[in-house]
Amino acid sequence: MCGGLAVSLGLLPDHVLLNDINPHAINFYRWLKKGLVTTLTMENDRTVFDHHRRRFNQLITNGGADSQEAAALFYYLNRTCFNGLCRFNNKGEFNVPFGKYKRITYTRDFTPYKSTFKSWELTCGDFRAIRLRKTDFVYADPPYDVEFTKYSKEDFKWDDQVRLAEWLAKHKGPVVVSNQATERIVNLYEKLGFEIRRLKAPRRISCDGDRTFALEVLAMKNLRTRTKGVS
Repeated sequence: MCGGLAVSLGLLPDHVLLNDINPHAINFYRWLKKGLVTTLTMENDRTVFDHHRRRFNQLITNGGADSQEAAALFYYLNRTCFNGLCRFNNKGEFNVPFGKYKRITYTRDFTPYKSTFKSWELTCGDFRAIRLRKTDFVYADPPYDVEFTKYSKEDFKWDDQVRLAEWLAKHKGPVVVSNQATERIVNLYEKLGFEIRRLKAPRRISCDGDRTFALEVLAMKNLRTRTKGVS
């Protein structure tokens, strides 16, 4: 559930295990680790976008989803699509439409990330497959508890939210989980013994264009906190 790596890139730990069920995000990060440089045509243009989306989905269908081309296409599509969404249909195809940006700045040389990613481990799969040591610090960032949760071919429904919470509650080391502060999410983590903090989060991405700040919850366990300014 590493998503866009905001926490990891903000903290820059020497060693970290990054896992996500979205293989295209992990493939992009694996190519960053190798030192990705691309000559892919990147324009804020609907015709270019539609062409690249078709090509990306062809690679998914034909077994090329782990290629360097696929990594560059994934970056371009996510940068150019509507509202920066990452959404896939039941066939595993990227299906977000063209965005509405006046100007976009694209990166073609990602080699500055190579040294940062050097000692970072990347895996792709269900969270239960991750082997944790008792002292590991775990930060989990599952999809918001909202109607839209299909950020990969595999969906993440309420049963998965419960499964994750129960799995994390068993961990002996420090745990921090972020999610939207819905009533059932708060109740779920409180019943499992997590300490709850609510905050107005900077997340404003929405599939319908709503850019209102979301009320978010941090659920913490086995952690001594010194959090100020949140309640």
